[in-house]
Amino acid sequence: MASVTLAGLVKEYPGGVRGVDGVDVEIGDGEFFALLGPSGCGKTTLLRTLAGLEAATEGTVAIGDRDVTRLEPGDRDVAMVFQDYALFPHMTVTDNVAYPLRIQKVGKDERAARALETAQGLSLGALMERRPAQLSGGQQQRVALARAIACHPQVFLFDEPLSNLDARLRLEARTFLKQLQKSLGVTTVFVTHDQAEALAMADRMAVMESGRIRQVGTPREVFQRPANTFVANFIGATPMNLLDAQVVDGRLDLGGFTLPVPDGFAVAEGDKVVYGVRPEYVTAEGATADGGVPEGSVVGTVSAVENLGVHVLVTLDAGEQSLRAVIPEADEPDLGDALTVTPAPGRALLYRADGDGELVGS
Repeated sequence: MASVTLAGLVKEYPGGVRGVDGVDVEIGDGEFFALLGPSGCGKTTLLRTLAGLEAATEGTVAIGDRDVTRLEPGDRDVAMVFQDYALFPHMTVTDNVAYPLRIQKVGKDERAARALETAQGLSLGALMERRPAQLSGGQQQRVALARAIACHPQVFLFDEPLSNLDARLRLEARTFLKQLQKSLGVTTVFVTHDQAEALAMADRMAVMESGRIRQVGTPREVFQRPANTFVANFIGATPMNLLDAQVVDGRLDLGGFTLPVPDGFAVAEGDKVVYGVRPEYVTAEGATADGGVPEGSVVGTVSAVENLGVHVLVTLDAGEQSLRAVIPEADEPDLGDALTVTPAPGRALLYRADGDGELVGS
């Protein structure tokens, strides 16, 4: 197996459009690494450039100790699983799985043996003579995986391989793919726009925007401490509360209410910042009868309630701002209720109000 190193990687199209804009990242040997971002952010272009399907305009691609930047795809020792699986409709499962081995001029008997061994490992042994049209979506996905595994590559490249599956099958496939990757120990780069997939599967992840990497870290690091407001707004089942604020008399004035400056953030009087806290890190309970507000809390009026299953997402209006809290379903409030909202200690973050919205002090 091997590590992957991208240094100063640029993919520029005619007209000066950069699909990949100066990417530097190192992916460890055996690591499951996710590329995450919205549609059009450059993640698939980056994957295709790594695979050799797109030629790099600038920079280098290294797999292990080899510079593969100018090598053809077949010489890079990678295997790619595409979003639509790219199976040959006229071929059986056996022939689809064995096809890359045929290109590598592996002998017929060995091709058949490796195809069967790999397919059986993915519970496809009874389907070897079927064609793709006779398979379910999950079975087609496993055939595409078997084809990649049979090559014994140094690196797996996955381009949104779960996006064509229904919700339940996607969840099952996610668990299966994670377990399979760990058992094989093959370095894996996994492209997805689904943050739940990236958070659940990746050892580390990179969040991309406009061809650039905005943050690299473990799923826990990226979720709990987004490096900028783009990542903060993109990551999470519910977007982070991002509230405009200004430092007044050593506190944060958020327009109609104030909160203390979160620990660990150095600000000056008059600074304009963005106060961030995830709805999952906010508690909400009935307002006190005397109207008192505990230090570090704010009273808001419920303007929306959304059912999330065992939790509800509550939107509250407080002063000039709206903020959200995730609370247990048993505590679901009514519209118009007054609730006392309290960010959990150590969970609030401060971002710069200008530039790229980076964390204050970073």
